[in-house]
Amino acid sequence: MRICRLLFVLFAVLPSSSPLRGGTTLGIEGTRFTLGGKPVFLLGISYYGGLGAPQDFVRRDLDDMQRQGFNWLRVWATWGQSDQDVSAVDAEGQPREPFLGRLQGLVAECDRRGLVVDVTLTRGAQSLTGVPRGRLPDLAAHQQAVTTLVEGLRAHRNWYLDLGNERDVRDGRYVSIAELKTLREQVRRLDPQRLVTASFGGHDLGESDVRESLMTASLDFLCPHRPRNAKSPEQTESRTRELLAMMHEIGRVVPVHYQEPFRRGYTPWEPVAADFLADLRGAVAGGAAGWCFHNGSQRGTPENRPQRSFDLREQRLFAQLDAEERIVAEKAALNLRP
Repeated sequence: MRICRLLFVLFAVLPSSSPLRGGTTLGIEGTRFTLGGKPVFLLGISYYGGLGAPQDFVRRDLDDMQRQGFNWLRVWATWGQSDQDVSAVDAEGQPREPFLGRLQGLVAECDRRGLVVDVTLTRGAQSLTGVPRGRLPDLAAHQQAVTTLVEGLRAHRNWYLDLGNERDVRDGRYVSIAELKTLREQVRRLDPQRLVTASFGGHDLGESDVRESLMTASLDFLCPHRPRNAKSPEQTESRTRELLAMMHEIGRVVPVHYQEPFRRGYTPWEPVAADFLADLRGAVAGGAAGWCFHNGSQRGTPENRPQRSFDLREQRLFAQLDAEERIVAEKAALNLRP
């Protein structure tokens, strides 16, 4: 155990040019993801503020993830809320320490463990409190952030890049399809094999969404964030089949990856464990390639606690899950067969 801790510390301080790497290679084969060339369903968990977590919290959370069958996690390179800013890049997209080093350490440790990492960027300006909500105000900063991350994490093949969280929402998050195309081409020049996506916010995808994403922006897979309501779990299988059929009609078929479904503490509807597991089963049966156990802050409570993955500075993720969420964590991997 002491050796693992020492390795983690070592990885956290390695420069971005470090040649050290593990053997975890994420790929795509048709509508499926692959690890080491073998088809795999990506069963993941939100770990948004992971760059603010103490190393011992990270180690213990990763242990729990693996013990319960999770094989990927989602961390943001632009994360700030309340009084925290743990972004790995600054407002110009330049490296921001110690958090870029922590991201490098996390990706390296996950590579060693055989875990996949979703590294997410989001567009947005600084809030009135001075804490960034997205961090990247424009395309120039966004491009520099892409360069910083791709070059800083190049040695590892276990991560993919979400170029823009909920990029079609018409607020500070918005990234036009032309900008998305520019960013995707930039990644291809820097690292031709790097897998890239960009997520959609709060709706099922239409034909124009799919066509622009696959044929114009050349994304490697689709990440729709489906509606978050009580009917959502029962719809996931049919919506997934419809999306795959739509891609067949268009002429390019890629994985469907549910990286941010509904969560507790977000709307008046409080999903219980059965809802999460039904949604996961629907994703698997419909032909999706991945699904995330999403979690975050609890609205309407003092300081929005528990913050879960949104704030990992004082408590690790698995210590913040409530009773329903613990059931999901324990049973999710048992629901991976159609």
